[in-house]
Amino acid sequence: MQTTTPLVRISTNLGDIVVRLYDETPEHRDNFLKLAREGYYDSTLFHRVIKDFMIQGGDPDSKGAPAGKRLGSGGPEYTLPAEFVYPQYYHKRGVLSAARQADQVNPERRSSGSQFYIVWGKTYSEKELTQLAAQLDGQRGQQIFNELASHHRDSIQAMYKAGDQKGLMALQQRLAAETDKLLKATPGFAFTPEQVKDYTTIGGTPFLDNQYTVFGEVVEGLDVVEKIQSVATGSADRPKEDVVMKVTVEE
Repeated sequence: MQTTTPLVRISTNLGDIVVRLYDETPEHRDNFLKLAREGYYDSTLFHRVIKDFMIQGGDPDSKGAPAGKRLGSGGPEYTLPAEFVYPQYYHKRGVLSAARQADQVNPERRSSGSQFYIVWGKTYSEKELTQLAAQLDGQRGQQIFNELASHHRDSIQAMYKAGDQKGLMALQQRLAAETDKLLKATPGFAFTPEQVKDYTTIGGTPFLDNQYTVFGEVVEGLDVVEKIQSVATGSADRPKEDVVMKVTVEE
C-alpha cells in the first residue's frame, strides 16, 4: 500500500521540473494527480509568463493554440475549494499554486480546476516586508467589511432600488462598527520569521499569501523555472516561442 504522495514531473522543451505535492491540501493534490495521470496537461503550454513573478500553465485550450490566440480561460467544468494552509505554506520561490478568478467574481477564492502557476518572484528587504505587512493589515478591514456586506446583498440592492439613502447609511455605519470590533478581536497581520527569512534570501511573491492556494513545491529543476520566467513574451504575457509541457506522475 502506497503511503507517500508520488512526485510529479513537468517535462518541457527547456528542461524538467519535479514537484512535491502537499498532503495538507488533499483536494488540490488528488485533482492534480488525477489530471496528470489522465494526460490532461500533455501538450499544453506555459501560456502566461511574467519575469520576476511567475509562470502559469494548465489551460487545455493552449494545446496546439495558434500564435496570438488569447489563452487563460480554459479548464474543466468545476473549481476547487480554497485550501489555505497559512502560514505553514506561503509564496516563496518555487512553490506550486492554483490559479483562480478574481475576488470580484470569486469571493470564496475557489481555485481553477486545472490551471496552476509556479512562483519565481523577487527578494525583499526587511523594510519592504514591514511596509507590505502594514498594507496587508490595512486591507483586512476592507475584506471583513466586504464579507459582512455580502450577507446583506439583497437588502442593499432593495434599498438602492428604493433610493433609501438613510437606510444604506445606517447599515454602513453598523457594518463599520462590526468590522472595527472584529479587527480589534484578531491580531494584526505580520510575516512569520520563516517567511521573512525566505523572502529576504530566496525570494517570492508575499503579496499573494493567503489569497491563492499553495499546494506543492519544486524539488528539482528550479533552474528550468528560471529559464522559463526569462523567455521573451508577447501580448497577454504569452511566450513568443511555445513552452510545451508533458506531466507525468512518478509512481
